[in-house]
Amino acid sequence: MAEKSIEITGLTKKYDGYVAVDNLSLSIKKGEIFGLLGPNGAGKSTTILMLLGLTQFDSGSVNVCGIDTSRYPLEVKKKVGYLPEDVGFYNEYTGLQNLFYVARLNNIPSEQAKHTALDILAQVGLEDAKDNKVSSYSRGMRQRLGLADVLIKNPEVIILDEPTLGLDPEGVKKFLQLIVGLSRKKGITVLFSSHHLHQIQQVCDRVGIFVKGKLLAEGKISSLAEQLFTKNTFTLEGGISLINDGVGKNPKPIKELTDRLTRLKGVAKVDFKDNHFTVESQNDVSHELSRLIVESGYGLSHLIKKEYGLDDIYHQYFQAGKSS
Repeated sequence: MAEKSIEITGLTKKYDGYVAVDNLSLSIKKGEIFGLLGPNGAGKSTTILMLLGLTQFDSGSVNVCGIDTSRYPLEVKKKVGYLPEDVGFYNEYTGLQNLFYVARLNNIPSEQAKHTALDILAQVGLEDAKDNKVSSYSRGMRQRLGLADVLIKNPEVIILDEPTLGLDPEGVKKFLQLIVGLSRKKGITVLFSSHHLHQIQQVCDRVGIFVKGKLLAEGKISSLAEQLFTKNTFTLEGGISLINDGVGKNPKPIKELTDRLTRLKGVAKVDFKDNHFTVESQNDVSHELSRLIVESGYGLSHLIKKEYGLDDIYHQYFQAGKSS
């Protein structure tokens, strides 16, 4: 059984009667990149503060690297690196000076601190800018310096809270590649909190959908689709055409074709619009569907199986959260 880096059970936090986090239970495995996906105000940041031992909770338990965060918050901080959406630095210090200062605060001996700082700055792509004042850094460079700040104490877990806000598309791409590379190379567990669906989809091994303080679903994207679309897991989209080779000159009416397709085992819904159709079913009926279309006197111009992406899954669960 895989070792757990984060174990949350029945976690609840209220503010003056408002439930910010509602009975949250979640396990994250060592070395995993887990995405906590939800809109602003869902309770993601509150959850992170409780993970770090910075906010007390009303009920439940939180263990990070096997440590109870409510009893030993300082021990947790030694194991965990935290990168918020905006990191504060001494702007008149260079990148190297800022990182060296953080290393000394973490009781790393002076000579080792300098060597480690230089190595980490190279890892995050700031080697050439190490002697520049942070006041001259771009937003993307500041975030990479923030990541270096997190890495300087060699954490077992990294928590990222909306770390790509304000970055341009290329900056986001490089930052995400950096996170994945570091996690895979060093075996670091990453909790990535964000409301950006496609960023979560690009880098995370598993995803948790968080709405109104509740974890509505969690798992791999493929398994979330199965959970959500249990009745009609398969969706086929295609087009039909008239055959002009003299074979199918008298095709059956569309209504008759629709009725025949609907009678296929497992088919729940058939929609035709002009010469395009959508078929929802409990199992893959592409072979039988193709045969019936040809037998009905039509050609099959195209047929594709729709794959449910994170946007489909998230919006469906988000609507469920809004209505609950």
